Amino acid sequence: MTNNTELTNFIKKNITIEDEDLKIILPYFKTIKKSKNDILLATGKISQVSYFVKKGCLRLFFIDDNGKDVTRYIAFENQFATALVSFITNEPAQETIQVIEDSELLFITHEDFRHLMKIIPKWKDFYTVYLEKAYVNSSKRLMSFTTLDASERYNQLFKINPNIVKRLPNKIVASYINISQETLSRIKSKV
Repeated sequence: MTNNTELTNFIKKNITIEDEDLKIILPYFKTIKKSKNDILLATGKISQVSYFVKKGCLRLFFIDDNGKDVTRYIAFENQFATALVSFITNEPAQETIQVIEDSELLFITHEDFRHLMKIIPKWKDFYTVYLEKAYVNSSKRLMSFTTLDASERYNQLFKINPNIVKRLPNKIVASYINISQETLSRIKSKV
């Protein structure tokens, strides 16, 4: 299990699970290395894989009706990333998964993920926690878009996840908090 220490720690942080169950779960995850700007999932394709970031960064984004790039989610080390709606519904994804930094990832197929839920009850618990956290994060982001101004959204982001501001280009940061790059530059110059 030493090869997947980060994943083991992440799972144990979210649920109580026996080592015997982990010995069954971990081999279903395969390692892959991807380069900056690689596309892991293109819009319109069905999400058949869930990724765990060991090293690097992924982003999920879509292009809105005005042709604007909108970043919905960013995953750094020790986070999962997938086009969750597509992963759940088996319908074409409305978003793209892009590698932002050279990355080392663990991945599991949709079929294997579902199989583990059938054979290991604790994996269902893990999935429930994962879905709950995804829902809470999405709700908080949506609320921030409707209740906070640009400066407050930036300050909240810096407080909650400074890696986004420190590691990523302004274009992606602005896209993530739904402001223009010019507005972001003005805000950063005042901070």
